[in-house]
This record gives sequence, C-alpha cells and structure tokens, in this order.
Amino acid sequence: MNKKERFKFVLDYFSTHQPVAETELEYQDPYQLLVAVILSAQCTDKRVNQITPVFFEKFPEPETLAEADTEAVYQVIRSCSYPNSKTRNLIGMAKKLTGEFKGIVPEDTKELMKLPGVGRKTANVIASVVYQKPALAVDTHVFRVAARLGLTTNAKTPLETEKQLLRYIPRNQVAIAHHWLILHGRYTCQARRPKCEVCPLTPACKFFNQKRKAAK
Repeated sequence: MNKKERFKFVLDYFSTHQPVAETELEYQDPYQLLVAVILSAQCTDKRVNQITPVFFEKFPEPETLAEADTEAVYQVIRSCSYPNSKTRNLIGMAKKLTGEFKGIVPEDTKELMKLPGVGRKTANVIASVVYQKPALAVDTHVFRVAARLGLTTNAKTPLETEKQLLRYIPRNQVAIAHHWLILHGRYTCQARRPKCEVCPLTPACKFFNQKRKAAK
C-alpha cells in the first residue's frame, strides 16, 4: 500500500465510522477554549475540565483575567502541570487579548501566536475548532499516530508532521482529521501499549505490518 492509498484507507474509515469528532475540552466560547487549550499543555483534558468550571466562575471574560492577581489564578490551576508558567501565560494572554485585540480571540494563526502561551499547536486548534479553518494541530498523539500508520515519513518535529499530513488530507477534512488522530491515539494507538488487536486500521498500518513481519 503506497502513501496515497494509506491516507485514503484511513480517512475513508474515519469518515464512515466516526463522522463526528470533536475536542473533549469543555468550553462555551472562544475565550474559554483558548484558556482550556493553554491549560491542556502536557495535561489531560480530564484534568483541565475539572479546573475550568471554577476558573470561568472567577474569571468569566478576558477583562477579569487581565486584572487578576497572580496568586488567585495560581490557586485555581495549581493541580495542572506547570501552574506557575501557565499562570503567567494566562494573565499575559488576557492582557494582550484585551489590549491589542479588544477582547476578541483572533482567527488568524499568526495573530493568535502573538498571545503569551499560544504556540503553533494552540493557534491551529483555535483556528480549526472555533473558526473552521483548515489548520491541523499536531500534539503528541497526532505525531505518534501519523508516524505509526505511515502517514508521515521520518518527521522529526510537529511542523514536519503537519506539513506532510497537509499534502494528502483534503482541505475540507483537515480540521476533523486532527480530532480523528488525537482520539485514535488517546484510546487505541496508545503510546506504551497500542491496542493493535482491536484497531480497525491495521490493514493500512505500517507499524503493525512491520511488527507482524518481524514476528514471523
């Protein structure tokens, strides 16, 4: 199976069996999603969803967060990873958002990346989820699953992975493909123990077929 055929197999499967795929982060508006994605760096969505209800009760809009006391923010998010740096980034993001963008979360990825705590991955999440842009965020799940399936070849960085995936994924499927790959990595193609025995993508999976050949 060549790469074009592999992409078709994977995308056709997900299109048929998982036509709806969305972020598992809970949010009500672009500001809330932006906060949640910043918090989610090296932290589980489950943990973030436990934190954000209290967070948004205390800081319901970027204006209140921009004026927030550092210790007050820290106390709310202290159970997530890297709470010190995330506290600084969240307050800095809110100040920039209210000052330069009038409290409106921008849709352009370059503009988004001007905000503290917002890298390319976070910017792509916001652009695709909120504004339905053909942006593909590459986190550890996407990076791993794409490589194992053989959708990418020798990609050393998230950006290389993103570029290789965008060559073959149709523009109208880019945003949902991000969720397909994340969810597949989270629940099936897990890092330490991939569940190959129940994975429906094994006919196209480079990792599985190499492992099967090695076992013969």
